[in-house]
Amino acid sequence: MSKIEIIGLGAGDIDQLPLGLYKKLVNQKNTVYTRTKDHPVIRSLEEEGVLFTSFDSMYEEEANFGDVYERIVESLIEKGRKESIIYTVPGHPMLAERTVQLLLDQKEVEVDILGGQSYLDDLFTTLQIDPIEGFQFVDGTSFKRNQLNYHNHIIFCQVYDRFIASEVKLALLEDLPPEFEIKVVDAAGSEQESIRTMPLEELDHSMEISNLTSIYIPPAPETLLQHTFSRLKEVIAILRGPEGCPWDREQTHESLREYAVEEVYELIEAIDKQDDENIVEELGDMLLQVMLHSQIGEDDGFFTVDDVIRSITTKMIHRHPHVFADVSVDSVDQVYKNWDELKREEKGEARTSLLDGVPNHLPSLAKAYKLQKKAAKVGFNWDNAVDIWDKLNEEIDEVKEAIQSGNEEEMEKEFGDVLFVLANLTRYYKINPEIALNRSNQKFYSRFKFIERQIQEKNLDINQVSLEKMDYFWNLAKERE
Repeated sequence: MSKIEIIGLGAGDIDQLPLGLYKKLVNQKNTVYTRTKDHPVIRSLEEEGVLFTSFDSMYEEEANFGDVYERIVESLIEKGRKESIIYTVPGHPMLAERTVQLLLDQKEVEVDILGGQSYLDDLFTTLQIDPIEGFQFVDGTSFKRNQLNYHNHIIFCQVYDRFIASEVKLALLEDLPPEFEIKVVDAAGSEQESIRTMPLEELDHSMEISNLTSIYIPPAPETLLQHTFSRLKEVIAILRGPEGCPWDREQTHESLREYAVEEVYELIEAIDKQDDENIVEELGDMLLQVMLHSQIGEDDGFFTVDDVIRSITTKMIHRHPHVFADVSVDSVDQVYKNWDELKREEKGEARTSLLDGVPNHLPSLAKAYKLQKKAAKVGFNWDNAVDIWDKLNEEIDEVKEAIQSGNEEEMEKEFGDVLFVLANLTRYYKINPEIALNRSNQKFYSRFKFIERQIQEKNLDINQVSLEKMDYFWNLAKERE
């Protein structure tokens, strides 16, 4: 039975090639297939008469490396069906070599890994680092920024050209400053070995890059990792720890409730002002609430922030089957319908009423909006806005009657009915009444502050200023807006 034998050429010159593999190659009468000829060992073996056929041309013909590797493997399998062949790769076959992994995954042709020398030992020696401290080996052609752990020693391999070096640099600059020092290592362990230290921003500048190039990123100090989730979690744990802050240590879920409400409204205010910088700050304050509650849960032994994240991640995947499964949707309304059905499925028999699940502590106007929104889902709703306007006029008339009667309890009830209908009216027009009223509150606050400034600038006593004069300043404030 024919097979494909795979040999690693090492990372440097021919002295890194084990004697047994060297003899096998120089005694080979047939052509040896190699992923690339851009390797010093290939040149040495060619001088001794070994014939190589490479797949270098495929790199020029395909847009991405994944397609190149697929084509190389298809070609090798086709040849391996007919006769046994030798296939060589840089370094060790089992280290950062995608074509080898693809060959091992297929079942058509037997694959035999003959070995080779990994360049990692030489690289660790050159860089003088111990991988036990934490080490991450990353394929420069295929990685995600969120996979990088900057507490570790990070080494990028497969940095074949300046374009890949540029992609690596741009990803790293999202987390590290331009002046952060990195190292570029070429041909580790060979006579041609070189190591250059440079600022991150210069990584893709005028420099020679080859198959033997690696990029080393040393562990980053904590001061550069303040934007990472792990650092935030660590800070909150310290604040709640024995040597932390007395205020943070004494907080409970109950004591933090008022801050959660405040932070939401401060975020809404920042959004209304379209103040991006303040939105960032207020989102951070909301995240702080999540982290404090999670740390309290962990300290009490009930749950951790991982449980919080797992819960919401699972929920989002479950409630979006049109994204994460094979459910099809044609409209946003269909998304809402699926969402409600999946939500009922999750809650099981825990809720006996359609109105269950509306938080008791919601502000009354927001609660009225939420209750009517839930009832409308089963058709308990006016068909058009005209009917709601008629109902509003009806409730206003009843308020007037209650006022004439002088009955304060009835007045309270009827004013409540007016507000309840108004909440329903805003829902019909897809306006959240709580947010709308909050905008009006902010508008009133801004305009009245303007009136106060105008009166102060004119050295007047606000208690003595006429309504007509204040009305004049009010209109000036409106014009400014």
